Amino acid sequence: MNTQTKNKRVVFTMGGKGGVGKTGLMVALAEWFEAHEIPFTLLDLDTENKARGSLKHFFNGSVAKVNIHTPAGLDAFVDHLESGAAIILADMGAGSGQVASDWFDAMYDDVSATGARFTAVGVVTPDPASVESVLAWANRLQERTQYLIVQNATSPQADFSYWDSAEQAIRFREALSPSVIRMEFRLAELENPARQHGVRLGQVATRQNAVNELKRASIVMRAESYRRRLFSEFDRAKEMFLP
Repeated sequence: MNTQTKNKRVVFTMGGKGGVGKTGLMVALAEWFEAHEIPFTLLDLDTENKARGSLKHFFNGSVAKVNIHTPAGLDAFVDHLESGAAIILADMGAGSGQVASDWFDAMYDDVSATGARFTAVGVVTPDPASVESVLAWANRLQERTQYLIVQNATSPQADFSYWDSAEQAIRFREALSPSVIRMEFRLAELENPARQHGVRLGQVATRQNAVNELKRASIVMRAESYRRRLFSEFDRAKEMFLP
């Protein structure tokens, strides 16, 4: 591999508990990069994810699908960085913690020497299991990556008291200083058809989709509002995403 250092960034989801909103978060983050005209490469590493709801589903199948459950699966990071990508967004699937841990043990020193930095994105919900999953990943990866925690409100009055008060979570925040942002609760009338048809928030906000129920004025306005506020959260944490 080229030993000349150049700043690069790999942003990947901590693929622990399924169904917490990791893919939705990465879809929105990709839209943020597009809005800022920042080049990036998308990788779908969720081998368990069905066709609907995967990154490929939201990007018309144009996302590279990588099987990480092989001895060299995560070497896709190395190959894409070498081919010129300065930023990689990678959606990891549930059950990939051991694979990621083993890869970091074997490859981190050499890959980081090329100028690559890593951001691990942990999505937590009011469910304590989502917090425990993120903490288990952090325990494996330690200081080799920066951490972004996304509090995903899965209900209108979401309670994140477990994340706020659990002793292990407090120790994690003290030791590894994660950045924390919020992703607000979305109405099912928008979220469900958008996920079913692979429509991104920006496509709803601009009516660039073929789903009639996503063209209602109130849904379009909701999408604009969600997108604006989520982009504002990304702006606050932008140093976590850039090389």
